[in-house]
Amino acid sequence: MTTSPVKNFLVGFLMPRKCYEEILVNFHWHVPCLKFILTKIAGVWIMLDIFLAQLLQLLKILWRGSAEGLSLTSVFLQLYAFSCPVVYAKANNFPFFAWAERLFTLAQTAAIVFLILHYRGETLKALLLLSGFGGAMFLLASYAAAALVTLIHASSLAALIASKAAQSITSYNHGHTDQLSTLSVSLTCTGSLAVVIVSLQETGGSLTTLSHTLSACLSFVLLTQVLCSTSSTVSATKKRD
Repeated sequence: MTTSPVKNFLVGFLMPRKCYEEILVNFHWHVPCLKFILTKIAGVWIMLDIFLAQLLQLLKILWRGSAEGLSLTSVFLQLYAFSCPVVYAKANNFPFFAWAERLFTLAQTAAIVFLILHYRGETLKALLLLSGFGGAMFLLASYAAAALVTLIHASSLAALIASKAAQSITSYNHGHTDQLSTLSVSLTCTGSLAVVIVSLQETGGSLTTLSHTLSACLSFVLLTQVLCSTSSTVSATKKRD
């Protein structure tokens, strides 16, 4: 007896066979299975956020030839936040495959920092800033004390929260979101919610979960700003036509 492609996909990537039979065959809302599936879906969204959010923002900047409306402070804080896990992993000699995807995100964020300054006519400043930052992170990963490396790693979430707050303030002051990517912000918002779900599953509620919740709320604020700005732009275009 052949099985359907849908079943093969669900059992292969989303849930164990037992959960498939409990939920989709017996129509029994088995709580442990539902939690497993929710965590699995959350993990997928987190990976999409890691791999695509910064890339989509970078592509929009390149496509438009402008980084107007993007907060340099916000993106630099992101650069620091994404560097922290790399420094921690390198200092503790983690296998490269365990943190390689962070390098991908880090490179994209560094490119965004460069482009923001480049489009402001400060290309040399961008090169010096990124070179200095990269050198400092390399030295920390290679020679810093374990306690300092741990502190740096713990500060990454705070830096990420601060970056979202900085971008939200910049967008509010400008009255529009300019070149902030709707797709990028949407992915970040969804990824932040997924992190909250995973954190709740693992800890059942803690200070870390509260911090992730704050990060998700700020992501939602940014998404709201982007959607409102896009709606205002569309309305203004229709009125001119």
